[in-house]
Amino acid sequence: MAEKGVSDIKQFARVGTTLYKMVRQPSINGEFIERRVVWNVETFRQDYGNDKLSEIPKYDGFCTVPNHISYQSVIDKFLNLYEPIGHTPVQGECPLILSLFKHIFGKQYELGLDYVQLLYTQPVQKLPILLLTSQERNTGKSTFLNFLKVLFQGNVTFNTNEDFRSQFNSDWAGKLIIAVDEVLLDRREDSERLKNLSTALSYKIEAKGKDRYEVAFFAKFILSSNNEHLPVVIDSGEIRYWVRQVPALQTDDPNILPKLKAEIPHFLHFLLHRKLSTEQYGRMWFSPQQIRTAALQRIIRSNRCRMEVELTDVLMDIMDSMGVNSVSFILKDLIFLLEYVRVRVDTVQIRKVLQEIWKLKPVSNSLTYTRYEGNYNAPERYSECKGVGRYYTVTREMLTNSDELMND
Repeated sequence: MAEKGVSDIKQFARVGTTLYKMVRQPSINGEFIERRVVWNVETFRQDYGNDKLSEIPKYDGFCTVPNHISYQSVIDKFLNLYEPIGHTPVQGECPLILSLFKHIFGKQYELGLDYVQLLYTQPVQKLPILLLTSQERNTGKSTFLNFLKVLFQGNVTFNTNEDFRSQFNSDWAGKLIIAVDEVLLDRREDSERLKNLSTALSYKIEAKGKDRYEVAFFAKFILSSNNEHLPVVIDSGEIRYWVRQVPALQTDDPNILPKLKAEIPHFLHFLLHRKLSTEQYGRMWFSPQQIRTAALQRIIRSNRCRMEVELTDVLMDIMDSMGVNSVSFILKDLIFLLEYVRVRVDTVQIRKVLQEIWKLKPVSNSLTYTRYEGNYNAPERYSECKGVGRYYTVTREMLTNSDELMND
C-alpha cells in the first residue's frame, strides 16, 4: 500500500454516517469541476489504513447558506453545500461586461445592474423571473447566461424544460440561479409552479430513492427563448416576470466569454461600491411599474383566450363609436353584440372572462343602465337605449391597461 499524505485525507469528509470524497472532474473546456461523491469505507482502509479513519473531518450534516462576501464552508458542525465563488474583487475597469448589460437591459440598464448586484450582495433576496426573448439569432442571450455561470460558478445550473417538470429536484433546489435556455413552458401547471417557486421561502427536495425533506429556497429563475409570444403562460396582472426583448448584436465575438471572465474581479469591485438605483418596493424588490415592458405585454396578449380578445374588441369599438369611456351590460347584451359582429357565442367562456379574468361583479340590485345595440342597416354602428338588470361595467382605462404596449 502506497503511503498517502495528510493532503489526501483532506479530500474526505464524514457527514453524518456517510463518507464522501471531493474529486476534481475534468471538463471539455480544460477546467475542473469539484464534485462530492460517496466513498466506500473499506476502499478507504485499503488505500490509507485503519489508523487514518480517525483523521477524517466529521460533520453532523449538510446546510445551504449562500454568501459571496463572507463565505463559510462550515457552519456549526454542518458542511455548507453552497459553493464559494473563486473571484476576488479588484479595482479596475470592466467595459465589456457593462457593454453586455447595456445590450441586454437597454433603457433598464441600471435595473439590470441592481439585479446582479442583489444576486451578489443579497443572495437570499427574492427577485423577479427574468425572461430574455428574441426571434432573432445572435442576440447575446446565451452569452449572458453563460457569463452568470462563470460569475457565480457552481451556484448556477442549467435546466431543460424536462428537468423543470421532473419531480426530482435535488440537483437544482439549492442553487442561486436556475437558468433555462430555449424555455418552452407553455402549460399552465408549468407557469403556476414557476410563479410559486419564485416567491417560495421553502421547498421540499426530492431525490431518487431518498426521503423528501424541506429546505430554504432562494433560487432565482432566468429564462431565455426565441419565442416572443408564448414561451410561458403569463396572465394579465402578473407582476412576477421581467421580460426583456433583446436586439441582435452588431458584431459577433466567438471568444467573448474568456474576455468577460477576465473582467469579473473588476466587476465585483464595481458592484461592491455601487449604490443601488432602486429601493426595495416589495418581496421581489422591484415595483411592477419598474420592470413592466412591451415584451411582457406582448406575451400577456398572446396568452389571452380568444373570447377575451373578442370582448375587448367589441367593447372598445362601442366606446370609440359612441364617444364614451365606459360600457354597462348584462350577459344577454354581450351575446347580442357578439352575434352582431359575427363572433361565435360561448356563454361559459364569456362568464369566465368577466368573473375570473376581469374580476368583475354585477351591481347588487337590478338598476336602470344605458345599454347598446348593434345597428344592422343604419349609418351608425350602435344605438343606445335603457335597460334594467344587475349589470356589469367596464371602462376604457381597464381595457387599455390590459392591452397596452409600453415602450421598452
